[in-house]
Amino acid sequence: MREVIIITQPEKVKVLSDETRFKILQLLRQRPMTIWELSMAIGKDRTTIYRHVKALEKAGFVEELGSEGNEKLYGRTARLFLIKAEPHESVENFRQAYLQVEAERLVRILEKAGIGIKDREKLKELVKDILNEIEINSQPFIRRISEANVELSEIELFHFLNMLVFLQSCELCEMAEKVKKLIEV
Repeated sequence: MREVIIITQPEKVKVLSDETRFKILQLLRQRPMTIWELSMAIGKDRTTIYRHVKALEKAGFVEELGSEGNEKLYGRTARLFLIKAEPHESVENFRQAYLQVEAERLVRILEKAGIGIKDREKLKELVKDILNEIEINSQPFIRRISEANVELSEIELFHFLNMLVFLQSCELCEMAEKVKKLIEV
């Protein structure tokens, strides 16, 4: 299993836009599982789960690892998937929903850390815009890394993402000032 796989192709992101497939990947992050185990955990019949696992396998997210009794055992192909597809009409709804969820998570992290937020909704929308801007401007770099099939560890990915944000820091200054006005450390 690889540490990180960068997903830039809209057709692969579209595979993940299905809620059941996304749940399967989340469950497989814990440990490899059989179709039966996934079926029980998600509460859907085995045929449905099998069809979704095969779609994930075809897209390169899941692989067969062996068998457990009469059942095949499936696992993720990477510990982390960095989903950074260019804006494309076939995945734009998923991408925007994903950005909204991530913006909400980041605001929740700030709240849990005891950071005061003056206008939660305004901050959440601004964070979503910032994430979108960073994602769009990072596409040429991310695409090159993905196409070159460069293997990254989690820490290398973290540093790579920091570098991408740093490269855009001047363009993001105005947004940074707005965020500073909305939070109290």
